[in-house]
Amino acid sequence: MNYRKIFSDGVWQQNTGLVVLLGLCPLLAVTGTVVNAIGLGLATTLTLVFSNLAVSLIRGVLRPEIRIPAYVLIIASVVTVIQLLMQAWFHDLYRVLGIFIPLIVTNCAIIGRAEAFASRNPPLAAAIDGLATGLGFCLALVLLGAMREIIGQGTLFAQAQLMFGETGRHLEVTLLPDHPGFLLAMLPPGAFIGLGLLIAARSWLDNRKPRGTTTRVASEASEAGT
Repeated sequence: MNYRKIFSDGVWQQNTGLVVLLGLCPLLAVTGTVVNAIGLGLATTLTLVFSNLAVSLIRGVLRPEIRIPAYVLIIASVVTVIQLLMQAWFHDLYRVLGIFIPLIVTNCAIIGRAEAFASRNPPLAAAIDGLATGLGFCLALVLLGAMREIIGQGTLFAQAQLMFGETGRHLEVTLLPDHPGFLLAMLPPGAFIGLGLLIAARSWLDNRKPRGTTTRVASEASEAGT
């Protein structure tokens, strides 16, 4: 089992938000600030890890005809626990994220990883896949949140106290002191534009290295054939 490849695929090669394009509703809706993005990203990551682990552990006794309802039940149970913990420990952040915490249950990426990977692999590999997929989704959330917050407000880590308590007030950084604000960046159209730019940037970075490698491999294969 190649754990490094599993991790690389989840974080970068098959990034949920930037490549597979699943879970776009919360990705676009809550990324007005970095703190909101981190909160939802961590909640989604925990859901992926524990749901993948549970699915992998019961895969041998789960009948095929009830697998999807069972996956949904497992995911809903994990999300409920996370929701209650957030209400208790991060109540203000929970209020900001609102309905998007319970809606994690309907995230296609979570059910997809349970069906495509966790149900066919041992627990450790399933947990790593869940962690990698969650971190990849969190990365997309944070990048988009940072872009929108900087352009829209000129700040970074605004309202960090929602997650880190009173000490979080010292984390807020004003990058553009005289910035009047750019409303479009904070609205849904700005989220779509920002996501498009991130997808383009990821594709550009990903295509820079493989071209030379692919050409070399193809050339070596051609020479070998002749």
